[in-house]
Amino acid sequence: MSDFVAGKLVLADGTTFDGLLLNGVEGYGEVVFNTGMTGYQEVLTDPSYAGQIVTMTYPLIGNYGVNPKFDQAGKSFVRGFITSELCESPSNCCEEGTIICYLEQLMIPCLTDVDTRAVTRKIRSHGAMEGRIVRAERNVAQVVAEIANQKGTDVVAEVTTPGIYRIPHDGDAPHVVVMDFGIKRNILRSLSLYGCDLTVVPASTDARAILALKPDGVFLSNGPGDPKAVTYAIDTIRQLLGRVPMFGICLGHQLLAIALGGNTYKLKFGHRGVNHPVKNLSHDRVYITSQNHGYVVDEKTVQTMDVTVTHRAVNDGTIEGMRHNRLPVFSVQFHPEAAPGPDDNVYLFDQFIELMKGGR
Repeated sequence: MSDFVAGKLVLADGTTFDGLLLNGVEGYGEVVFNTGMTGYQEVLTDPSYAGQIVTMTYPLIGNYGVNPKFDQAGKSFVRGFITSELCESPSNCCEEGTIICYLEQLMIPCLTDVDTRAVTRKIRSHGAMEGRIVRAERNVAQVVAEIANQKGTDVVAEVTTPGIYRIPHDGDAPHVVVMDFGIKRNILRSLSLYGCDLTVVPASTDARAILALKPDGVFLSNGPGDPKAVTYAIDTIRQLLGRVPMFGICLGHQLLAIALGGNTYKLKFGHRGVNHPVKNLSHDRVYITSQNHGYVVDEKTVQTMDVTVTHRAVNDGTIEGMRHNRLPVFSVQFHPEAAPGPDDNVYLFDQFIELMKGGR
């Protein structure tokens, strides 16, 4: 039987938001918000949210229940979940449980009955910041001190695969080595559906080991955290440049930019949702995209990378895609497999296949 006790969210600056804490389980992390009306299960199991407390702006979460087929990883890496309301009686032909039971099963700290609009406005005004979900009786000053003493970790190391594994494909399929920085299952499913023979390797795999696998292409996956902290991956990508076609998304896009001599910086509150408009500059067309990132490529360093910007965010004009001017390399900031369009962005997988065919 689920039990809710009085709880609160405490931000690093001492701001508090009251709510009900599921089973009294506390959590800590960077507080961010997601604007999606659906996809809460994908959010909870997307490794890109590792180390974060996710606030859902849509008021009712759990109305279509949960189903294991929507999980994007074998476990959840979020540090907390904040909602306005949790639905206890979902209605959907595919549902196999409630969001409350799901949160308990994955041991995810959850604060509900929260004014999520107020939390979102705070983050939009002051930027994403560290916070803690705690019981109501906890002293705020003490919690703020605990937040100040929190130390960062290598979140990519937490979410990457511990070992190499294969997802084979029949026939004369291009062999793609996937660098796993926190990849979602649906990305692997999409690559496989597009006819790729996949070998997934840990984020720390070096260039020599990757080239020994004789790939036709290398895929740089999504993942969590600051790209500048993943120095080992940047070194590997730098050594692979010009030796094999590459396609990067999300964190992979940012790591590629740094490897090419560019820079990244942290956005005030990031892009997290399933309805972000992005303009493809070559098609002169706007696509609806799914996004989850707090960092972007620095516009000032485009020339040093020798790339052409191919996509831009309509809302703030930040770089959403690039293509190298000489090398068989391209990347995007959004998640093309998430298909909010629903098929707006699958052309990118076709581009990757064609790029590999040109190098075979």
